[in-house]
Amino acid sequence: MKYAQSSAVYYNYSLEYAIKDLAARGYDGIEIWGGRPHMYRKDLDDHASMLKDLLDEKGMEVCNFIPAQFRYPSLLCSLEERVRKDSIGYIEDAMNNAVKMGCPSVSLCPGMLPWDQDVKKGWDTLRRSFLELHEINQDKGLKLLIEPAHRFETNLILTIADALRMIEEMGVDDYGILLDTGHCHVNGEDFTEVIPQCAHLPLHIHLDDNNGDMDAHLVPGEGTVDFESLNRALKKSGYTGFVSAELGTKYIMDPGEACDTSLTTMRSIFEAAI
Repeated sequence: MKYAQSSAVYYNYSLEYAIKDLAARGYDGIEIWGGRPHMYRKDLDDHASMLKDLLDEKGMEVCNFIPAQFRYPSLLCSLEERVRKDSIGYIEDAMNNAVKMGCPSVSLCPGMLPWDQDVKKGWDTLRRSFLELHEINQDKGLKLLIEPAHRFETNLILTIADALRMIEEMGVDDYGILLDTGHCHVNGEDFTEVIPQCAHLPLHIHLDDNNGDMDAHLVPGEGTVDFESLNRALKKSGYTGFVSAELGTKYIMDPGEACDTSLTTMRSIFEAAI
């Protein structure tokens, strides 16, 4: 297993600092958050080569690119065509950034359709947006990872089953699943059931904790997520990719301590015998 951390917890620092600090703390990789002050749209175009050289120098992989999403600034399910097309352009910029950083994948959030609008139309619009991104991806070769959320963040793709349904409807081969442990816990999903369902697809894991009531993005071990069952399910499926901690704003004032604790906990979880 390889260990990464989302750069989002370094919200108060530059991306360059986040790369250096995570490397010094022993991480194998970093997940680049695509919001400001990190790699939003074309903000860091002038620094891309330097950042890639720094990653290579530190022996760090970029395991996934996370465009800043959830309500703002993109909404791929929007029934307003201008908003939808702008959102496609935003994700395309993120895809271009992923390619520049040698990253294999980009995560995609379904978004929240306004509650006074037709959910069936929202689903169909989201599928159309995903298929347009598939076409844009033809010369990029990325994996496009749908991240199921929960009732606080979407009314379209809440569960792993919802994401699998969308992928089946599209019938294309560059889509996979980003499984967030906190989202699964809020939804009451069982890792031993959902992970085997994803085994045939590209899969990436976000690791965070909560108490089942809200998506708190706690350091692993601070909530009630059953990480032992996750470990068993991943090992049984033959997963050898990254597990990437994704911590919330609770930790942005002192990210180093939270990142140290996360790495220690991840190693204890995934290097334990089953």
